[in-house]
Amino acid sequence: MIKETDLNILFEEKLIQQKISELGNKLNKEYGDEILYLICVLKGSVMFLVDLSKHLKMPLRMEFIRLSSYGSEFTSSGKVNAVDISLPDLNEKNVLIVEDIIDTGHTAKFLIDFIKHNFKTKSLKFCSLLDKKVKREVEIDPDYYAFEVDDKFLVGYGLDYDGYYRNLPYIGYVELKEE
Repeated sequence: MIKETDLNILFEEKLIQQKISELGNKLNKEYGDEILYLICVLKGSVMFLVDLSKHLKMPLRMEFIRLSSYGSEFTSSGKVNAVDISLPDLNEKNVLIVEDIIDTGHTAKFLIDFIKHNFKTKSLKFCSLLDKKVKREVEIDPDYYAFEVDDKFLVGYGLDYDGYYRNLPYIGYVELKEE
């Protein structure tokens, strides 16, 4: 079990909030006063979704789904588990998927493909707080993201270690010791 004292701060709360405000401004310009459906991928994206939504001026709806791809302690399994993916009718709607981190790309691709297969949306975009391009296994990029990150195990601001530390207002990382 890691402790909070084991974490090195990567992004302070103030910087995270500044970047989220900038994303909100971009989204306000893109969507204007059109209705926007935010699809939050639980559990890690909740804090990001809530803070981002505070900056959005258009009418919006929030929907929540549960997907999982993390297998072992510090790595993604590459397989997506659809725990709960019930969604309302998204036909002819502007849809923005909100995710905490995109790394291998498997979860993002699964969700985008699922929505495209089941609905004919007006628009479908992907917004991630963090973009870990160095781990990408699937050719996919978010339409919006706040930070590009290196290959570190990140914790805080929604990201967890075994369910803990999501409540930290900053994002830290753990120095993994090589065996």
